Amino acid sequence: MSVSRPVRTGLAVALLASAAVACGDAGGLRGAGSTPTATSPARLWPQLTPASSPAWNIDEADTEVVKDITVPGDDLRKVDPVAIVRAEIAAHPKDYRGPTAIYRDTTARMAACTSKPAAGKATDRTADLDADADTTAAGTCPVLQPYYRDLTGDGRVDLTLGFRLLPGDAPDLTAVRVYTVDKHRLLRVMAWEDAVSAVELAGRSVIIRSPSDLADYEYRLQWTWDPEQKAMLLTHDEMLRTRHGQPPGRPSPTTTATAGPSSTADPSPSPSPSVTP
Repeated sequence: MSVSRPVRTGLAVALLASAAVACGDAGGLRGAGSTPTATSPARLWPQLTPASSPAWNIDEADTEVVKDITVPGDDLRKVDPVAIVRAEIAAHPKDYRGPTAIYRDTTARMAACTSKPAAGKATDRTADLDADADTTAAGTCPVLQPYYRDLTGDGRVDLTLGFRLLPGDAPDLTAVRVYTVDKHRLLRVMAWEDAVSAVELAGRSVIIRSPSDLADYEYRLQWTWDPEQKAMLLTHDEMLRTRHGQPPGRPSPTTTATAGPSSTADPSPSPSPSVTP
């Protein structure tokens, strides 16, 4: 039996009324208050001639083939991370060799490193490379624990490597490097040095947190793989307020959630007994 239009209308009104009563029992709808008026960006100094070149060079898209290092089967887990650091020292003797070299202590302490192949099975967890994993006592290997994760999206793991730069002009200076395999060669696709609080891997990005001169603030730099440039580019550079009472360098739940999806990282055995996983 069909229901006439007036009857259907009456039923609909009754249902809406009962729904309104139910909503009223649950507290009903409440206004969120006034919203700020949207304003468009105001362009300043439109007569100013746009700059044609950068004022500072931060080595964006600066890649380098690592000489004298082979990658067996294009598997970075089979490459000795200590040998990679030694290759960088050999390629940049001005920075590392000689009594006046800025990082001469790094070279001296490489003798304490035990060469081990970076082997291991990937584990499903976010990598948090804490600078506290290394100590700077005399004779301690400066190479930190290597981590493995596919940052380039080619289905193969890439290598994130860190090592201490000693003595340097600033205390607690750490080098962060990312390597991939290109045409069967070891290719460095990111290089950064800073006073590092923590390093994280998220998605296709490397996130570096560094202390600030301002209390309760830290710098957060995010380097992300760019398939066109075939390099890690600096995509975010910001200063963030740290959570009150939280140790420096530890990400808050908010920043961790926005950094990217959980990563699959593979920490290898430490290249030296002095390096703590």
